[in-house]
Amino acid sequence: MSVAEFHPIHGVLLLDKPLGLSSSQALQRVRRMLAAAKGGHTGALDPCATGMLPLCFGEATKLAGVLLGERKVYHAVCRLGQVTSTDDVEGIVIRECPLPSLDDASIDALLQEFVGRISQVPPIYSALKQQGQPLYRRARRGEAVRAPQRQVEVHALRLLQRHEDRLTLEVECGAGFYVRALARDLGERLGCGAHLAALRRLWVAPFQGQSMIGLDTLEQMLLRDGREALWAR
Repeated sequence: MSVAEFHPIHGVLLLDKPLGLSSSQALQRVRRMLAAAKGGHTGALDPCATGMLPLCFGEATKLAGVLLGERKVYHAVCRLGQVTSTDDVEGIVIRECPLPSLDDASIDALLQEFVGRISQVPPIYSALKQQGQPLYRRARRGEAVRAPQRQVEVHALRLLQRHEDRLTLEVECGAGFYVRALARDLGERLGCGAHLAALRRLWVAPFQGQSMIGLDTLEQMLLRDGREALWAR
């Protein structure tokens, strides 16, 4: 598609990002579908995560910086007993440990220690920049990398389910929080290590309770009804 075929489109689309695509890849696919001249996303989801990814087009891209700082809610599955190189399921397993004896009460008590204003060390495989380069690039080159500790906000954290080596959590957090790092730190506190096995973003404020649209549904709608029907939703 040539530059001349793109059009000025203004608005926010709440994409249900599928598994396996980076946020940038998802944005570019939607941008091509809409033939949108200008677009951006408001807080990346890793390829192994799914869920709400607000995409801003045209004049709405001015909202992107504001939305980056808003609250977000996730459902996260932590796998205990395995530490990976990336703190999530995409990395290689670098350590395995037996599981300790656990009960819901002790896990709940530990989770509450992570609520509030806390210090967090981001994963080294992240897009945070150090010496002008993303940390993940330096890590992939085999350089010794340590991410700087940062202050982040956790508004609520609760255990939804415990099954064998999996903990399913609901996490409500602020800007800059890494759920991967939470899984890693919980594993360390439990003495068995852990990584993030699955992650789904349920909402980004102020879009609580609003419906998302998947890529396949979006494509079918555009083919059937055209772009105008999308903004009428």
